[in-house]
Amino acid sequence: MPEEPLTDDPFDGRPPTSHERMTGLSWDASYHDGPAPWDIGGPQPAIVRLASEGVFTGTVLDAGCGTGENTLHVASLGSPVLGVDVAETALAMARSNAAGRGIKAEFATADAFHLDRLGRTFDTVLDCGLFHTFEPAEHPAYVASLASVTEPGGTLYILCFSDQGPGTGPHPVSQEALRTAFTPATGWHVTGIDPDRVHTRFHDATGAPAWLATIERLRSAPPR
Repeated sequence: MPEEPLTDDPFDGRPPTSHERMTGLSWDASYHDGPAPWDIGGPQPAIVRLASEGVFTGTVLDAGCGTGENTLHVASLGSPVLGVDVAETALAMARSNAAGRGIKAEFATADAFHLDRLGRTFDTVLDCGLFHTFEPAEHPAYVASLASVTEPGGTLYILCFSDQGPGTGPHPVSQEALRTAFTPATGWHVTGIDPDRVHTRFHDATGAPAWLATIERLRSAPPR
């Protein structure tokens, strides 16, 4: 008897990202057998510090929220936050975490390359560990997607693996790559890129070298 064709699509009809092609696994599969490498059981210290500085103002989007630890931390301080991800398993965990802790936060399934489909815009956007998973060829589509949901004058914060120093993560990013992706021509202005740390389950207690980029959404449309 011929083998039945597989009907389940782990990518839900979307093209797999470069990371998914490299690993051969969907983002959702990362959460099936224990914590994902980037799931440290709490918010990233850099995000906690940012939140303490009061930068998450207005409506907030957490792009690639995973199990929602950063989303929930920001929401616990009183900001209305939407966390989005393509991994349904992670989102289920995030909703469970929110309910268990009594924190009001919203979670939704969304493709990072098509955030416009949310039909909403946000004053502050967070990308913690998502940008660095994309190849340069994917950056234009992702940058445009972010622009579609960020209010003019809004702020985007990106925490990503850095290419500087020992013990870098698996997807190191240069400052040049960030500045090349986010330009006035694409509707953005990079106001700062500072050295920081990203914590994972596979690095020591100090984490991995990272960049923390602060990027402003321009108020006027980019030139055509």
